[in-house]
Amino acid sequence: MREAAIPSLFNRDCGILLHPSSLPCEFGIGDFGPCALRWLDQLAANWQNLWQILPLNPAGYGDSPYQSLSAFAANNAFLSPEALHESGLINDVELESLRLPNGFPVDYAAVYANKLELAARAARRFFGLDKQDPQRLAFADFLRGEADWLEPFALFSALKSKFGGVAWTRWPRAYRDRNPEVLEAAKVELAEDIQRIYFEQFHLSKQWRRVRWRAEELGIRIIGDLPIFVAHDSVDVWCRPELFRLSADGNPRVVAGVPPDYFSSTGQLWGNPLYDWEAHGATDFSWWRARLRKVLDWVDIVRIDHFRGFDACWEIPGEAATAMNGRWVPAPGWKLFEAFAADLGYPLPVIAEDLGVITPEVVALRDAFHLPGLRIEQFAFGSDAMKDTFLPDSYDGNCVAYTGTHDNDTVIGWFNSQPGIDSTRDAQAIEEERVAALAYFGGDGSRIHWDFIEKLYHSAAGAALMPVQDILGLGSEARMNTPGTASGSWGWRITDESALQSALALLSAVTVASGRGLAAEPVVQSISGPP
Repeated sequence: MREAAIPSLFNRDCGILLHPSSLPCEFGIGDFGPCALRWLDQLAANWQNLWQILPLNPAGYGDSPYQSLSAFAANNAFLSPEALHESGLINDVELESLRLPNGFPVDYAAVYANKLELAARAARRFFGLDKQDPQRLAFADFLRGEADWLEPFALFSALKSKFGGVAWTRWPRAYRDRNPEVLEAAKVELAEDIQRIYFEQFHLSKQWRRVRWRAEELGIRIIGDLPIFVAHDSVDVWCRPELFRLSADGNPRVVAGVPPDYFSSTGQLWGNPLYDWEAHGATDFSWWRARLRKVLDWVDIVRIDHFRGFDACWEIPGEAATAMNGRWVPAPGWKLFEAFAADLGYPLPVIAEDLGVITPEVVALRDAFHLPGLRIEQFAFGSDAMKDTFLPDSYDGNCVAYTGTHDNDTVIGWFNSQPGIDSTRDAQAIEEERVAALAYFGGDGSRIHWDFIEKLYHSAAGAALMPVQDILGLGSEARMNTPGTASGSWGWRITDESALQSALALLSAVTVASGRGLAAEPVVQSISGPP
């Protein structure tokens, strides 16, 4: 790359991390309808100009958005009954029948049953419309434009249902190995289910597009999330096994994870199959380029989870019980990001999640493409060798700073944590962290979450973000995810809207005082051309 001025991706921006599933809504889960539009209005009214979400793809094992059934499709749990009602595809009685309590945790079984009923009813009406109806014409355009990923995803989903939800490696061999004649017969047999899935994806796209338009009107950018790896039980691996390191029966020969860390003394065994990078390189990374383009159809900026995996991945034998006995193997991150830059130009709309075991090579890769990295305020007070870099006083304009992420405990939960629960810290380490935090902030801990937020917003970080749980001052009961656990995550929701309004009002004052977000002075940047 030749040297040139590259504009910054962020300039005193700020906002909140909140997955759509956590939005208050009367249908059991937040969705892409009015609740998302109201949330954007609330952000703008309180000077925030960023909304960060987790992956929007169909959740897989453990209801995790990081173990998705597809890297390209959207989760049908986010289909809005109210939006379909507004389109005339369900009636008043049907809308009322779909209501579920606005509680937490999310009852995913009830939600998916509800959304299946919703889609089935609405699809029958939709396909009863004349083919020249504007809605049907738009649907036909959508099918043509998205066929590359949509047709395989619909067939995969219909087959998964046919075989009782088991992983594709446990399907009858002809289906597992994608026998062409068998799959053609399946398309006929499962035509109704396939058409319903097309319908779901069309309306999810339509509903989210309305959310994007509203965000743009309000001056809010949406930050998405792209997991570096895909789930083994996904259409991506089933359809393109040559892109992954698999055995003849489709099972992974090696899997992804991380070595022992803050969260687990035996490491984290994620179980995702590792890429065959040579095969990806032979296609000029076409699958990866299409994947990033698709995510950026949905969001303005994307955080790539586990960025260090583009330099080297922690390779674990496929049959291993823990992540301890792995090894680092190189990955072609430079070539891949050169391809991304050729497609998208600069600044790349990418945030590098550069936490964990970060080497000089990872830093060089991140900085060469001018990617902002992450700073986690909670990590500033522990034993991490890099803890000083997590102190707000050390932040610079090319970092994205958080009180904590979806993987961390809340600030209140962290401050009041107990030894041996959800981390590798003992009682002494926890107490030392508390003492260090109190000394740094100069308070008594009674408003520790606001100590964190105020320091974060007044820092030099290009963007300041926090989970909504931290402005609400909630404890560990509100944690979104606990890494290394198979269940019990991803279910938290906002249930007290009056508390949310009060917390946002306090955040509004902090935002104005720190000159961030929509309260920041506009800055005109000089761009001399792409590097």
